[in-house]
Amino acid sequence: MNMNTGLYFGSFNPIHIGHLAVANYMVEFTPLDRIWFVVSPQNPLKSKKNLLSGYDRLKMVDMALETDKFRFSSSDVEFRLPIPSYTIDTLARLREKHPAEHFSLIMGEDNLYTLHKWKNSELLAESCEMYVYPRPGSVRPADDNLDRLLKKATVKHVKAPLIDISGTFIRNAIAGGKDIRHFLPPGVYDYIEKMGFYR
Repeated sequence: MNMNTGLYFGSFNPIHIGHLAVANYMVEFTPLDRIWFVVSPQNPLKSKKNLLSGYDRLKMVDMALETDKFRFSSSDVEFRLPIPSYTIDTLARLREKHPAEHFSLIMGEDNLYTLHKWKNSELLAESCEMYVYPRPGSVRPADDNLDRLLKKATVKHVKAPLIDISGTFIRNAIAGGKDIRHFLPPGVYDYIEKMGFYR
């Protein structure tokens, strides 16, 4: 059976309730049947500072998805690709391994507005639907390359709730000794505390 699978890329450093709320909205209010959380070893457009190992972040994603395994699952496909990993290469690998799947991308508005900086962005824009959720403070830059690219892309703006929670906020709060267990999925906060992450 063909499935509409949304690929939700991220460092998930750490996964938090904002990620889960977005994924929940996508799978219930769009044609997507399920979501794969693709844990990225290193985003080529982001700093490696404070980035936990891929396996620790994957473990936390698996803990977060434990009770909802039909709709949500993790993917470590990028762990076996050259670093830094590029979405176009990951998509090619996934299509090769799962030819029956219909893959779409899930991304925040802020990421959409950097699309023209991605590897093989034109091919990506033409070959994959993109479900885009709002992000606080996202402003579309005035850029002719981005404008041309978005005209070719199939972009579906989704009115998911605006959730102003970021990994940076989580990490800074933990470093400051704050108890923010309710910003994280059950078990993830305890694991972070046990391992002493982000201190």
